[in-house]
Amino acid sequence: MSAASFDEMRRILRELPGPDLTAQTEVVRRQAQLTKPQGSLGRLEEIAEWLACWQGRAQPRIERPRIAVFAGTHGVAARGVSAYPPEVTQQMVKNFLNGGAAINQLAAMIDADLRIYELDLDHPTADFTQGPAMDETRAANAMAYGMMAAEPGIDVMCLGEMGIANTTTAATLCAALFGGTGADWAGPGTGVTGKAMAHKIAVIDEALGFHKEAIARRDPLELLAAVGGEEFAALTGAIVAARMGRIPVLLDGYACTAAAAVLYAVDRRALDHCLVAHRSAEPGHDRLLKEIGLRPLLDLDMRLGEASAAALAVPLLKAATACHNGMATFAEAGVSSRNA
Repeated sequence: MSAASFDEMRRILRELPGPDLTAQTEVVRRQAQLTKPQGSLGRLEEIAEWLACWQGRAQPRIERPRIAVFAGTHGVAARGVSAYPPEVTQQMVKNFLNGGAAINQLAAMIDADLRIYELDLDHPTADFTQGPAMDETRAANAMAYGMMAAEPGIDVMCLGEMGIANTTTAATLCAALFGGTGADWAGPGTGVTGKAMAHKIAVIDEALGFHKEAIARRDPLELLAAVGGEEFAALTGAIVAARMGRIPVLLDGYACTAAAAVLYAVDRRALDHCLVAHRSAEPGHDRLLKEIGLRPLLDLDMRLGEASAAALAVPLLKAATACHNGMATFAEAGVSSRNA
C-alpha cells in the first residue's frame, strides 16, 4: 500500500471484494441434502453459508482463529470519564502479555493465536472536547497498522480492544455518525454511575458541540479522526484488510462495533464479512446494532471488551463447520428424505 492517507483508504474501500457466490451455492445445495429437516440447525446453517462466502470455499473450516486486541490511550480519559485511571491501559497490556487476563484464558481454550497490538501508548490522542483526537496522518497510519493483523492462512479474525475511556469515545463516535446525544449513547463502561455518569454524558455532549461542523460534513473517516481513537482506527484497518484477504471477522462489543460502524457509514456493504459476537451490556451497543443491521450471536450480559465475546463465539463457528462438513446426506446414510 502507498503512504497512508484517507484518500488511499477510500480507494481501497471502493475496491472491496464481494462474496464467493459459487461457494455459497454449493453450501446451500449441500444443506438441503443433509440428514435433518431443512433449516433445523438455525443460525448454524447461516454461519456455514457466511463462512463459505467469505473464506471462498464450499467446505469452510475454523482451524486457525486469530484474536487481535488493539490497545490505545485516550486524551479524554483525563476528564475523569472512567472509573479507572488512564494508566490502567498500559498495565492491562502487560497483563495480556503475561497471560493473566480473561482473553488469555479464552484464547487458550479455543486454541487461538492471540496477538496484542499496541498503538502509541505513551502519547494519548488529544482531548476531543478541545480539538480533533487525531490528525489525518495519525489516524490513517493507525489504520495501516491495523491492516497488518490480517495475515494469510487465518480462518477467522476475532477483533477486540483495550483503552481506558474508550466507551466514551465509542458513544461520541456513534452520536457523530448516526445522530443523538450523549444520553442516547453513553453507558457505565468500567462502572460509572450517578454523578460520574452525568459527567460522562456532559463530556460527550461537549465534544459533539465542538465538532458540529465536522459532523455536518458527514465524512466518516474525518469523524474517526475527530472523535475516535488510535485503536478504533486500527480496528477499521484490520476489518478492511480481512475483507481483502477473504478472512471472516468476529466483532467483539461496543467499542469494536463502533469502529466498524465507521466503515458501514462509508459503504453499507463494508461489514458483510463481519458478524457481531455478542450484545454488550453497554446500552449503546444495542442501539448501534439496530443502526447497522447486525444481529449478535450471543447475549451474556458481558461488557469486558478485549475480544472476550469474540473468542466465545468461535466454538459456534466450529460447530457450524463440523455439522456442515461432517454430517451424512440422506443418500449416504440411507435415510428417506422428505416427502415431495
